This record gives sequence, C-alpha cells and structure tokens, in this order.
Amino acid sequence: MLLRSIEICAGAGGQALGLEKAGFEHVALVEIDKPACETLRHNRPKWKVINTDVRSFSGKEYRGVELLAGGVPCPPFSAAGKQLGKDDERDLFPEALRLVAEIKPMAVMLENVRGLLSPKFEGYRNTITQKLLKLGYIAEWKLLNSSDFGVPQLRPRVICVGLRKSIHPFFKWPEPTTSSPKTVGDALHKLMAEDGWSGASAWKEKACNVAPTLVGGSKKHGGADLGPTRAKREWAKLGVDAMGLAEHPPGPNHKGMPRLTIKMAAAVQGFPNNWTFMGKKTPAYRQIGNAFPPPVAQAVGKEIAKAIIAFSKSK
Repeated sequence: MLLRSIEICAGAGGQALGLEKAGFEHVALVEIDKPACETLRHNRPKWKVINTDVRSFSGKEYRGVELLAGGVPCPPFSAAGKQLGKDDERDLFPEALRLVAEIKPMAVMLENVRGLLSPKFEGYRNTITQKLLKLGYIAEWKLLNSSDFGVPQLRPRVICVGLRKSIHPFFKWPEPTTSSPKTVGDALHKLMAEDGWSGASAWKEKACNVAPTLVGGSKKHGGADLGPTRAKREWAKLGVDAMGLAEHPPGPNHKGMPRLTIKMAAAVQGFPNNWTFMGKKTPAYRQIGNAFPPPVAQAVGKEIAKAIIAFSKSK
C-alpha cells in the first residue's frame, strides 16, 4: 500500500527521515528556513521541498494524502521562553488544523516540547483535540523520551497523533526499542577517534550516560553552543566542553575536554552519519538542535502505518 505524507515545518528533515524509514513517501515538505531547505534538497534531491511560510501554503491539491505531519514551532510552549501559547505569533497549530481540513488525511502527527503537556496548556490541548474531533479525528497526546528509542539524549517530546475515527482502534503507541539507553560515549567514540585522538577510549568510559537535550536556539537568540549553564554542567560530566562547537575532531595530542563537531551533534540527535547539514556552523547547528530525532519519528510513524494498513485490510 502506498503511504504518502506531507510535512510542515520540516526543518532539516529529522521527522521526514524517520517517516521515510517507516514507509511513507513524501509528496511535499514545507519549510520557511532557507538553509534547512538546502539541507533537505542536498540529502534527498527527489523530495519536493517548498521554501515558504506554512501560513501561505495550501493543502487543497494534496487532498487524500495519508499523513499530515509536522514539528510546529516550540517557543510558544517551551519552558525556556515566555510560554505565551496561543498568544504567541509563532503558534502554528491553527495552520496545522487548517491543513487537516483541506487535506483530509487518514492520520495527523504533530510534535512539540514537553512544556505543551503542562497544566497551563491543558485548555489549549483540549481545544486542539476538540477541533480535530469535529474534523473526524480522535487525537491522543503522549510524552516520549528519545533515549527509549536509541537516541543518546533524554530529549522528551510531546506527540499528538490524530486518526480518523475508523482507523483509531488499530493504533497503539510504540514501545521502547531499547532496554538500556545508548550513551554519548557509545554514539560518539568512533567520531571522537577518527583523527587519531589517543584519549578517545578513556573519554568514552567517562561519557557513560545520555546527553542533556540539545538546544538549537532561534535566529534571535542562541549560537553554536550546547545550551544554558545547567546543560553545560551536564555536558562537562560527560567530558564535553559545551561552550561551542569544533570544526574538527580532536587530534592525536589533544588535551582537555573535546568539543562536539556538527557531525557529532547530529549523531546525538539520532541522525545517520551520511546526513549532511548545509550552511555555516551556527545555522547548521540550529537545524540539528531544533530537529525531531529520526528514530522517534520512525517508531511513531511505523505504528501509524500499521494502523492505516490494518484498517485498509479490514474493509
């Protein structure tokens, strides 16, 4: 069965890559950030990448596509921001709902930060759930920890999955794919050692836990470092200098704590080694830090695909 998807706020392709591995064929990816669009086009030249604001994107020509997915901007709900929710101009949930009405997909998958599950936004979540219900979808909200799916950081993400009422009974949330989380050392040892650093093995032993959540920042705030002061302290416990990024892995005689490279930061997010990020260091890191880890998207996407296929076979 052909499973097609449209993705809004596609970023550098974390969710799109995961959904591709789950069996979905992307017919359009909408993203406002030009470097992120260049990343998508570089890695998947055949994808139809639309560089525009989702507010100006019409889904009418895509009516009937099986899945509408997206990682709508998180600042309106992030604990690091003012948490203005629906009063934040960056809140794109209304646009996602508009596109659901236009496209009428079998399923909807929207991802955001843990803050969206806070009591402060209960009314807002209920509003979205009710609007989806009026459109014919039963929606559920779930907090998933990326470390449960082979990603070497905790990175809790809130996922909203909405399915047509007839398909919903066939859906179940994914179970963790790993019983013991992958550590930063496990994920990065090979990359740390590739320029001959003699201390790589000793470093791996120290980096024996999952990472704190990477923070991409916005265009107005945040450079190529690994987050606020508390996160930097956690990185230091793992033997990583979080004050910035390095251009290259540590050399043979490197002393002190190494910094991550772009490729290492991407590995912490669960991107494959061959996924290339376009743009200079700060915009490339911002794409990585704002991404939805591909293994988590793949796990949820597989369950959505199973539900759609099971429903189709039941008719």
